[in-house]
Amino acid sequence: MIVVHKGPLLHQPRNNKEHSPMATLTLYHAVPSRSMVARWMLEEVGEPYDIHFLSLAQGENRAADYLAVNPMGKVPALRHGDVVITENAAICTYLADAFPKAGLSVPIGDPRRGIYLKWLFFGPSCIEPAITDRSYPRKEEPRRGALGYGDFETTMNVVAKGVSAGRYLMGEQFTAADVVIGSALRWGMMFKLIPERAEFAAYVGRLNEREALKRADAKDKALMPAPAPA
Repeated sequence: MIVVHKGPLLHQPRNNKEHSPMATLTLYHAVPSRSMVARWMLEEVGEPYDIHFLSLAQGENRAADYLAVNPMGKVPALRHGDVVITENAAICTYLADAFPKAGLSVPIGDPRRGIYLKWLFFGPSCIEPAITDRSYPRKEEPRRGALGYGDFETTMNVVAKGVSAGRYLMGEQFTAADVVIGSALRWGMMFKLIPERAEFAAYVGRLNEREALKRADAKDKALMPAPAPA
């Protein structure tokens, strides 16, 4: 069950129509934004969750009550009981470990967990900055060694090899890493920020078949702001 909340974020009174007593998860969410990644992950997990929708256009993410949730003033943020988690890769990792029945994690002790963690961190530490630097070039080309991701072409080649090795990054098992990497590739190709390589297109095509992603996309589309009148 997903309920959209508005208004004060902390200690707000809520009636039964606003909140499912089964939900212990609340996503602080905005569309369009990076929090759409966390929404997809929540749909994959399959646990009840609430949505607290924030309007970035109205600056609700910079209001004092939300800054008490995430001092960065950014979305997503996930509340699970008394714990607040921010950053998409951290949220995806947390949810996969917290709800192991969903099968979205590689458990501690499994030697494959190292590769799984590599991909979870590769998204925000390599793919995103590589795309950003390419989209907003510096006045002077930085030294390759100064960039955590090295260079754009190497980053794209590593991802292409990873997504073409099997159905998913971890072979036949779909994991939280696919949510993180898949979201970056979907977004990058949608806005023509990365090349539409055959490996990327095939991988994203497989992800687009997932029912959880279809649900997340449909729910976020319903929350999209109406276009301004011409």
